[in-house]
Parts: sequence; C-alpha cells; structure tokens
Amino acid sequence: MTNERAIRLDWMGRGLRFSGGGTLPETPAIVLDGDGEAGPSPMLTLLLAAAGCSGADVVLMLQKMRVTLRSLRIEVQGTRREPNPRRYTEITFRFALAGDGLDDAKADRAVRLSLEKYCSVVHSLRPDIAIRHEITVG
Repeated sequence: MTNERAIRLDWMGRGLRFSGGGTLPETPAIVLDGDGEAGPSPMLTLLLAAAGCSGADVVLMLQKMRVTLRSLRIEVQGTRREPNPRRYTEITFRFALAGDGLDDAKADRAVRLSLEKYCSVVHSLRPDIAIRHEITVG
C-alpha cells in the first residue's frame, strides 16, 4: 500500500456545498457543507475522522486482547478559538464500550494507545491541541 492518499472535492454549484471522496472509483462520495445543512461541515468532519480513526484502533486492540466487543460509541467534542483561524484548541473523546471480557483496564489501555500512539488523524493535528478522553464501560 502506498503512503499517499488523495481526495477530490467538487463544488456543487450553490452555497458552501462540496461533494467528493477518495479518487478511486469505488470510494463512496460524501457531501461537506460549510453551512452544516446538507452534510457535516469541514470542522465536524475532522471530529468524525478522529473518532473513526480512534474507533478502528480500539476495535482492533480489543480484538487482540480477546475481548468480544458488543458496542462502542464515541462522542467527540471540540472547542474552537474565537479569532480566525477558528481552529480547535481542545478535543474531548467520550468512549462508551461494552463487551465480554472487557474491563476498565483493557478499555483504558486500548483508548490510550489509540490516542497517544496510533491514531493517525489525532497525530496529524497541531501538537498544542489538548486531547482529553473519558471512558465508560458497561
């Protein structure tokens, strides 16, 4: 697999709406909307990407720990600064997990490894963004 990734976005002809995705034909398209009406805004999409990346890491790590995961919900909240550029200054992940063989220690280890070592999206962000997390095992 190559280390390069490529996307294409096309303006949809009105407002701040764009359609796009990966450049391969089999990649499904998504709609991004700067106004947040027809689809998630680019800033919400960044949070979705971070949640999806971390979630994939957590699922794979828990499988390696022989946990049969029943559910995983990730909520991510970002705090943006007021002046432009209105970038995130803090991001909080909330993980709710349930599974056979899952305990607090395994959940904490999987989440920490993802956020601190493996999640490519989180590690692509500015290093001065405070990344926090909370975990609920049930």
